[in-house]
Amino acid sequence: MRSPRRCSRNGCPRQAVATLTYVYSDSTAVVGPLAAFAEPHTYDLCEPHARSLTAPRGWELVRHDGDFAPPPPTTDDLVALADAVREAARPSAPPPRADDEERLPGHQTGRRGHLRVIPPSH
Repeated sequence: MRSPRRCSRNGCPRQAVATLTYVYSDSTAVVGPLAAFAEPHTYDLCEPHARSLTAPRGWELVRHDGDFAPPPPTTDDLVALADAVREAARPSAPPPRADDEERLPGHQTGRRGHLRVIPPSH
């Protein structure tokens, strides 16, 4: 299941609302609205980190003036949500019956789904 993009800052659990891009040729850092797709060499930021970011010494910082709004859900997000609801509503498998498991004296066999644990023969 796909989750919303998160802030790129280490340890930050917030949802990203802005994208930081460095333009090395112009010594400029640009903080704008969240890009439609995660791109290499860009960083997604939450609102507090987007607002508090400072540029390296000698660089110019260009920051979006308006509010940073979270992106609207995409079709992929809605499909992922529907899949999660279907998965949660699916009935669980019945517990294995005792007669389904073969038992040897002093050994136990376990059964899990379509796999069976077979004890080593001595």
